[in-house]
Amino acid sequence: MEAVRTAFVTSEGGRSYDLWPDHPLTPLRRQLAVDLIRAYGLTARPGVTEIAAAPADDALIERVHAPAYVRAVKRYSAAPALAAEWEARQWGLAPGGDTPAFAGMHEAAAAVCGASVTGAMEVWEGRADQAFVAGGGLHHAFANRAAGFCIYNDPAVAIQALLDAGAERVAYIDVDVHHGDGTQWIFFEEPRVMTCSVHESGRYLFPGTGGLAERGVGPAEGTAVNVPLPPFAGDRPYLRAVEEVIAPAVMRFAPDVIVTQDGADPHHADPLAHLQVRLAAFPRLYRVLHDLARQAAGGRWVALGGGGYTFDVVPRAWTMLFAEMIGAELADEIPEAWWRPAEELVGRPLPRRMSDDPEPEASEEERTRADLEGDRVVDEARALLLR
Repeated sequence: MEAVRTAFVTSEGGRSYDLWPDHPLTPLRRQLAVDLIRAYGLTARPGVTEIAAAPADDALIERVHAPAYVRAVKRYSAAPALAAEWEARQWGLAPGGDTPAFAGMHEAAAAVCGASVTGAMEVWEGRADQAFVAGGGLHHAFANRAAGFCIYNDPAVAIQALLDAGAERVAYIDVDVHHGDGTQWIFFEEPRVMTCSVHESGRYLFPGTGGLAERGVGPAEGTAVNVPLPPFAGDRPYLRAVEEVIAPAVMRFAPDVIVTQDGADPHHADPLAHLQVRLAAFPRLYRVLHDLARQAAGGRWVALGGGGYTFDVVPRAWTMLFAEMIGAELADEIPEAWWRPAEELVGRPLPRRMSDDPEPEASEEERTRADLEGDRVVDEARALLLR
């Protein structure tokens, strides 16, 4: 049986996407994930091709982002001190905000976009069946404003590139704990793009959006699908949201290609959110996404990274994801060639087994109550699909 052709896309410039020292979105998360994938020998498997992507040019970025915004990003990228000006506030780049200007940010963000577009084009143009881009997934950026650690919205830039290349329908599935607001709003009136997101409810968590009523407008009504779960909800409602709401919606939409944002922050140990998903649920999640890509889109799948803010989880989750993509079994014992240098980099012990996962800190009573409420939300979201 011929191996599935998989593009493993990296970007040297994306490693400089670093908002400030000790920021949660440190590029070290991505690097540790890539290193663990390589330590397991997954990039050497038959059918896997490593590709070093070039940065996206302005014309590509401006298919999604306002030219005036791109000019502002470039200005503050060259001279971050200028971001103290009042004007920087309108672009979401002022000091003290969640996405302050930093030196070289345009080049770093363009590199991230270039990697995601490269992965998308490898799939669309038939050189690969699927692509994995660990550095992508900056889903909060708006067309004219930075937000939520995100300067340019690389998922949207990649989706627009697919549309421009001839794709008639693209499905975007966001499993990050934070609602994929920027990507949703960019395509909220675009009937050729379906955006799906399962996340912690915006009533309790940034960015405050992603309610059931957000369904698209005009000819795109029904192409935005959201499942907002309550804090402390765990495996059952989270997986039900993907299996019973998002998967049927995508099957009905019949996309040419599926793009996923695979944030690992629904995990119960993530410091920036409150869902209680266990690590053991991630392989099942990725299997559902893989099956959906094969059944709905002929196997055309572009998997991006995303959120996740603990070194204990992100490298293992994304290694599980890539292993699912290429059909590889992972030994439970993590290679010493990864954990020894990784522990030196982070300055503390890291898990030695893929299955290591402490009990969630939320009480059983909190989790049971949240799961029941989460089930109710999933049932309501399912009912909306039948309208």
